[in-house]
Amino acid sequence: MSRAARLLHLLEHLRAQRRPLPGPQLADRAGISLRTLYRDIATLREQGARIEGDPGVGYVLRPGFTLPPLMFSEEELEALVLGARWVASQSADPALVQAAQGVMNRIGATLPEALRMAVQTSGLFVPPRSDPRPATPWLPALRQAVRAEHAVWLDYLDEAGQTTRRRVWPFAMAFFEQARLMAAWCELRQDFRHFRADRVLDLTDTGERYPERRHLLIRRWSVRMGHAHHAQTADRS
Repeated sequence: MSRAARLLHLLEHLRAQRRPLPGPQLADRAGISLRTLYRDIATLREQGARIEGDPGVGYVLRPGFTLPPLMFSEEELEALVLGARWVASQSADPALVQAAQGVMNRIGATLPEALRMAVQTSGLFVPPRSDPRPATPWLPALRQAVRAEHAVWLDYLDEAGQTTRRRVWPFAMAFFEQARLMAAWCELRQDFRHFRADRVLDLTDTGERYPERRHLLIRRWSVRMGHAHHAQTADRS
């Protein structure tokens, strides 16, 4: 087993544990010696892994660590770079564009020379849009609200051309080729609603957490959308 594969294997064992695991037991599960375990834990900590614990106490991996690029295969790296290039080229969110460029820069700075050249010269590109979308200042606020599970005030232009102001619980965003959609629970309608980005006039984060967790809203919304799809299919049959 290569060193990179061994470190990845150790991380997988750590991820599976919610409580500290004694060093000898962790070494046995990973199939390595206790001395190698201590050395590998030190290496992972240097790379940013939040591994807490000491010999005789046990070790646990705290959330928030992502694998460094060198642990991805060449095809996985190509997929990551292609996705980052798409975001940098197609997004109307300046913060996401900057983040995508940061991803590409970090990958380029971290990879060994041979692998970096293979990825950079893969020939996979995303052409710029012929009709670039103007920057939408409220998109970063919306992403932050989705992440933090915050309610937002939304000024929205509906299909009839009427402006409404409503408080919604945003829990998902969809990035289609020709449109951006927000999925949210609408307090005004007491139901799930979808809002088109090009009709949002203003969005303000209240800083207040909505009463239901995002994953539960997504689950209920998915069930509702699944039932709606089946109903439409039955109507057409």
